[in-house]
Amino acid sequence: MQERPLLELRPLPSELELQARWFAGDFGREFQLVTGEPIRIVQFGVWNRESGPDFGDVAIEFAGKVEHGAVELDLADRNWESHGHAANPAFDHTILHVFFERRGQAEFFTRTSVHRQVPQVLLDPNILAHEVGKAAPLAHPGRCVGPLRDYGDEKISHVLHAAAEFRLQRKAERLRQRIAAHGREEALYQALADALGYKQNRTPFTLLAQRLPLTSLRRAKAEPLLFGVAGFLRDPLQDQIAPQARGYHRQLWDDWWKERDRFARLILPPEAWRMSGARPLNHPHRRLGALGAILRNWKTVVAAFNEVGSAELERVLAELSHPFWQTHFTLAAAPITKPQALLGRSRSVEILANVFHPLALLEGRRQAGAYEQLRAELTNRSLET
Repeated sequence: MQERPLLELRPLPSELELQARWFAGDFGREFQLVTGEPIRIVQFGVWNRESGPDFGDVAIEFAGKVEHGAVELDLADRNWESHGHAANPAFDHTILHVFFERRGQAEFFTRTSVHRQVPQVLLDPNILAHEVGKAAPLAHPGRCVGPLRDYGDEKISHVLHAAAEFRLQRKAERLRQRIAAHGREEALYQALADALGYKQNRTPFTLLAQRLPLTSLRRAKAEPLLFGVAGFLRDPLQDQIAPQARGYHRQLWDDWWKERDRFARLILPPEAWRMSGARPLNHPHRRLGALGAILRNWKTVVAAFNEVGSAELERVLAELSHPFWQTHFTLAAAPITKPQALLGRSRSVEILANVFHPLALLEGRRQAGAYEQLRAELTNRSLET
């Protein structure tokens, strides 16, 4: 019988997803221009709130010098021309154009409205392997079934432990890249947002954390900005909202409408979110409320991450509370009769597995056997595969 391939060729991920992975440092920070010269990203900058390139305040080391400017990411090389960037003065300060595929035989050069050529980098999205695109199809019996059938319990246990160690190393490497790109606390914040969005909404949660960095949220009311940039807030006079939810929605709206023009370019499109397929307790609205609670208790959360063991972090996560989100599934819904924990056991385990233990490994604080003793509360695609 012919064995089916475990991995299939994946379509190119969305531009938003690729931008999020670039900014997270998942592609690394050292690249080669299409002309062959090496470059290095010194600083990834910030998401641009104004018209123009995707990222501003970027620093790039090229030919022994550090240049400051903006970076534009496109799916294809020709998008620079087809999107009108060449004639738009807002793109004149671009110092790097990153794209992910060439379409056709013709070469497209990136130039500004003053006819300055912008260096180009062609990235292969397959660098990210399992991190982007569609999940791998479920495995089917193949050539490895025979050898595994003959393994004893001890050898099978060794194989499973080796697989777990490999996954932990990969998680730690990804977190290391984020820390290198944005610093330890910013990377922790992004990783927690990622864990709260898992699995249907990892990308939009990551984008939110990137577009609303920790440093900016410390100086403002976090929840209205999170829900506003997520695209979840609309004028309450126009929406059908349960009477019991109007007070909280109104409170968010009153703070958001003052800021929305400033953040208009960063608001996520509705199609970025997947609202179905998750338990009501894990609705994106509710998970965003949990992120707001984490931010309100940020010093306590970070202190728990600095502990050798995970017991303190588990306690802190279990004690997170929110007067609205412990009794509501969505922004517009009527309250439920019995209050629910803001972060349940399954989500806490995800945070331990995907953030705490990889960080402990990176920083030499790993407790032997602690990661292996975690038990998944729910099944997942990787486990089934």
